[in-house]
Amino acid sequence: MEKSKKSLSYAESGVDIKVEEATISALTAAMTFKRMGLGAPLGDIGHYAGLIDFGEYVLALATDGVGSKVLIANEMKRWNTVGIDCIAMNVNDLLAMAIEPIAFVDYLAVQSHNQEFSRQIGEGLAKGAEFSRMSIVGGETATLPEIVNGFDLAGTCLGMAKKGTTIAGENVKVGDKLIGIASSGVHSNGYTLVRRIVAESGYSYADPLPDDPSVTIGDALLEPTRIYMEILDLAKAVDVHGLAHITGSGLLKLRRLTELGFLFDDPIKPQPVFDFLMREGNVSLLEMYRTFNMGMGFVVVVDEADVDETVRITGGKVVGEIVEKEMGIRVGGMEVK
Repeated sequence: MEKSKKSLSYAESGVDIKVEEATISALTAAMTFKRMGLGAPLGDIGHYAGLIDFGEYVLALATDGVGSKVLIANEMKRWNTVGIDCIAMNVNDLLAMAIEPIAFVDYLAVQSHNQEFSRQIGEGLAKGAEFSRMSIVGGETATLPEIVNGFDLAGTCLGMAKKGTTIAGENVKVGDKLIGIASSGVHSNGYTLVRRIVAESGYSYADPLPDDPSVTIGDALLEPTRIYMEILDLAKAVDVHGLAHITGSGLLKLRRLTELGFLFDDPIKPQPVFDFLMREGNVSLLEMYRTFNMGMGFVVVVDEADVDETVRITGGKVVGEIVEKEMGIRVGGMEVK
């Protein structure tokens, strides 16, 4: 009789979200000094972006990287998409507060230099910046052969909005509708688990994806993160109550908006790559929804009266509604916690 396949998880693969949260709390506990006057921080550390008082405007800063997705890029020797990922992971965090991105700086750390590799990284960064309608105004390249094995790519994004226009979820109420916007795939989160699954599956990145043979497994996993610039148009057209960029920790990211409950009774169907990962890693449905975006990269919360316009502008669909706190975050009958 065939031995049952071990069920893999993000924590078991080396990334424990709860431990990361404790680390962040320890890191930020000593960050008590605050500038006063122009440039003073607005709000607490921990939302999608850090806000800064700039007169009649709010400046916003977000920083993020591509993570271990870069290891798949190295395996495939294709690096022209990870720059888009780097831009997207930062820009989407600004868009989750309805803040327009205006400038970006990147940080590229390498083990050694390769001009073709650098050209492809630059190509992706340029595309991401163009999609985001912002300028790359500088950056830093570090050669760290004793620290970096391969490369690491990260960046910081500057955004700007008029005071009173940012959205942080304070207006979310029971009965509001949830509009889900499709992701482009796995985006740039959970790749420690992704790589573990592929390594133990018997497949290679060059093999066709069993659930969609028109692409290879590597192609599906390198699909760049979607950039949701339509959110800026939406925020000008309707009264948006809340926005969420679904990244690491999956639907648990919604806790940044409100303590109220979220009921997803008609979720977006995940792309075939998620079916592959779930099956080959014997990953539970609960673990999938608290690790990956599962086909939904952005969630918009609006009043029922604004649903049609929101769907028209974003191309999304109604996936659920805000419910009482006691319900938690639910996909059908399953609570994500």
